[in-house]
Amino acid sequence: MLNLDTIEKEALMLSLRVAFWSVTICLPVALATAWLLARQKFFGKLLFDALVHLPLVVPPVVVGYILLVSFGRNGFVGSFLFENFGISLAFSWRGAAFAAGVMSFPLMVRAIRLSLESVDSGLEEAAKTLGASNVWVFITITLPLILPGIITGIVLAFARSLGEFGATITFVSNIPGETRTIPIALYTLIQTPEGEVGAIRLVIIAVLLALGALVISELLARRMRRRERL
Repeated sequence: MLNLDTIEKEALMLSLRVAFWSVTICLPVALATAWLLARQKFFGKLLFDALVHLPLVVPPVVVGYILLVSFGRNGFVGSFLFENFGISLAFSWRGAAFAAGVMSFPLMVRAIRLSLESVDSGLEEAAKTLGASNVWVFITITLPLILPGIITGIVLAFARSLGEFGATITFVSNIPGETRTIPIALYTLIQTPEGEVGAIRLVIIAVLLALGALVISELLARRMRRRERL
């Protein structure tokens, strides 16, 4: 059994909290974005799609720097939030959750979008001909059909949030107990004399968490494929 010290336990619990809130905040936005990309045609859709997936291809440090410039205390968005609502994201665990959410957002959108595109539109049209509103059709027909995709997106985004490093350390720095998640704690330990044992423990935890998320995601994908064959 892994005997974690206080710093390692702190990093683990903070990582789980950051991942949970990043997924919770991203889910409704990701659902709306996936619906727009899958079902709507509008001017600039290609550019919008590219911007949504941009965090997947640019260095995470670039994303972190953009967040720092925009949402830092002196940033054009951050200064507005702080002066009017007293909200400060930079150098806080909330900022870590926000950065993790930005980095994991494209994965969630893609999973939900693929599910939406696989839904038989004939079922939705049949419900509408019977008098059901668009909202009711979405809640009673579309949403249950894309639920496996939503869950897959949540699991993948949660795992990605747990492993986020570059954007997080750039935006919220390395503050013990506040922003030092598992990846940042691991980075700190490998630079600390006699920190190798703690680093190995965190590596094991990180691998187990990521492996568990991938297994769950694959099981859900298989279940979805079986359902489509029925």
